[in-house]
Amino acid sequence: MSTDAFLARFGAPGASQPDPVAAAQSAMRNALPRRFYGKAAVLERDGLFHVALDGKTARTPARNPLAVTSRPAADALAAEWQAQQEKIDPARMPLTRLVNSALDGVIDQQEAVRAEIVRYAGSDALCYRAAEPDTLVERQDAIWNPIIAGVEAAIGARFVLAEGVMFAAQPAGTLEAVAARVTTIPAPLALAGAHNVMTLTGSTILTLALADGQLDPDAVWNAAHLDEDYQIAIWGQDEDAAERRIIRRQEFDAAALLLLQG
Repeated sequence: MSTDAFLARFGAPGASQPDPVAAAQSAMRNALPRRFYGKAAVLERDGLFHVALDGKTARTPARNPLAVTSRPAADALAAEWQAQQEKIDPARMPLTRLVNSALDGVIDQQEAVRAEIVRYAGSDALCYRAAEPDTLVERQDAIWNPIIAGVEAAIGARFVLAEGVMFAAQPAGTLEAVAARVTTIPAPLALAGAHNVMTLTGSTILTLALADGQLDPDAVWNAAHLDEDYQIAIWGQDEDAAERRIIRRQEFDAAALLLLQG
């Protein structure tokens, strides 16, 4: 997995659409390398928890140490490496890909990533409500309204809600309050996790609710998929869509872990 492949869409200087995992995903098209180690473990050194492969500390594609500040995150990283079979498949290593992109890309583009999270708040999925049917409207109100209220209380600002898909601008003061909160998310690891939680849920509000401990990851995931689950209950879900959702959930779990433990 080359450094250029990992950083092509995110880590390159001046990138206009920061996405801390998209660059890593492009590397999946390359031929998979053979597994070259027997055991993956965690090694504590210099205040960090390193992934060690047969006792040797691993590195990112840009040759930075593959190391985090949290033991639970390090254990999860090592478990991904240990679970690899004959070949190393990045598609089955969402946390490793995210940590790689955080250490190789997000660390140098923190302000761009923070700005992207704030931009999402301007058209947050939770602020756009169905007009019908009544059962969906009631479900959105019951699940989403308390979440929005909790985030509003935390940041000291109010969000504007809209019906349908017509754009409703958020007050400048609200976006400034979101920006102030986003500034406190540690970089690069937790920030990379926050960015991916946001993109996978379509919601900065849900991201902040998770970061503040208002909701746990399961509750965030369920809230983000409220509309989708409503449609599935009526029409069912095809096999391909179900598989894509499983993959997205794995990406989400990795991002949530990094946001909370990074």
